[in-house]
Amino acid sequence: MKRLVKRAFRYRFYPTEEQAAELLRTFGCVRKVYNLALQARVEAWAQHGERIGYDATSALLTAWKRTEELAFLKEVSAVPLQQALRHLQMAFARFLAKRSRHPRFKSRKRSRASAEYTRSAFRWRDGRLTLAKMAGPLDIRWSRPLPEGAEPSTVTVSLDSAGRWFVSLLCEDPGVTPLPGVDAVVGIDVGLHHLLVLSTGEKIGNPRHERRDRAALARAQRSLCRKQKGGSNRAKARVAVARLHARIADRRSDFLHKVTTRLVRENQTLVIEDLAVSNMLRNHHLARAIGDAGWRQFRQMLEYKAGWYGRQVITVDRWFPSSKLCSACGVCVAELPLHVRVWTCDCGTTHDRDVNAARNILAAGLAASVCGAGGRPQRSIPGGQPATKQKPCGASRGNLLVRERE
Repeated sequence: MKRLVKRAFRYRFYPTEEQAAELLRTFGCVRKVYNLALQARVEAWAQHGERIGYDATSALLTAWKRTEELAFLKEVSAVPLQQALRHLQMAFARFLAKRSRHPRFKSRKRSRASAEYTRSAFRWRDGRLTLAKMAGPLDIRWSRPLPEGAEPSTVTVSLDSAGRWFVSLLCEDPGVTPLPGVDAVVGIDVGLHHLLVLSTGEKIGNPRHERRDRAALARAQRSLCRKQKGGSNRAKARVAVARLHARIADRRSDFLHKVTTRLVRENQTLVIEDLAVSNMLRNHHLARAIGDAGWRQFRQMLEYKAGWYGRQVITVDRWFPSSKLCSACGVCVAELPLHVRVWTCDCGTTHDRDVNAARNILAAGLAASVCGAGGRPQRSIPGGQPATKQKPCGASRGNLLVRERE
């Protein structure tokens, strides 16, 4: 049975000079409104202990447009400005729910340049997209077709640091069909030497995308440092560095898409560790390698694809001793230094460190999905939605499942 799913389809486009000027002006106004609204909310709380929401900032936006200093806000479409206020409201909602940090002011140089248009601010006819305040449609490169009969509900235009223009069309895709059920389950252990190690014994190598271009990136960055600040040559050198970073990111994303799609197609249940990647990036000796591996991006792709195609993702607590636990007898060794890749348990079983960890992750995840935290039965997540973090039921129960399968 097909499932209705909201999907964003991203394409490159090439604006005319007039369109580029209008979009750049819109980006600047969006950033200005966001910063003004953030400042107003911060001051209201600091001075009066008052929390103001979207309605109050929307009224402030109307007042700002009437002032002589901010009259330029009336020159662009009002919809992206209102959407910026909604984004700020959602950012505060996440902050108050302790799911993110306090919203920060947007920088002209470091923040992502983007603007969001809703249905009232664009025209979609015969596969041609025309934004508000523009006379003609965008020159979009349709690298893949939109779903049949789908029409965009939201359009987001962005400009990356490499000078590439993108348009993202949010559509309701009625053609997402859940995959037929399979009996296969897999535990996944992420690493640096091998990007993924599966409980089946398979190891997927780490392509190390950044290392391939490290020399070229170093040359480009040295060239950038020699350029005079504020000059046109420095701007060109900055774009050259950004293009190298974009190429690395594109290769990483393409590889992760292929790997996650294959895993979701082949397995009904996928068990992973709930790693604190942000904390791990504080290790300056491993931060570059961890960032290049893309562990967080891998998990995000795995979870939303599992939700689309009727699979289940289970996360195991990050403190579960997956590497030090013998998957055969259940004994946990006291110490296992990182340089030890193969070790032998007292029961006589020789383990590959990463394969053993993947098998223990699988066992703990299956035990948690059946028993729940504290050994209580837990309801399975319907519709193949990603599972929330669950505490493993313990080493003995997890290893019992491993012994039963063997």
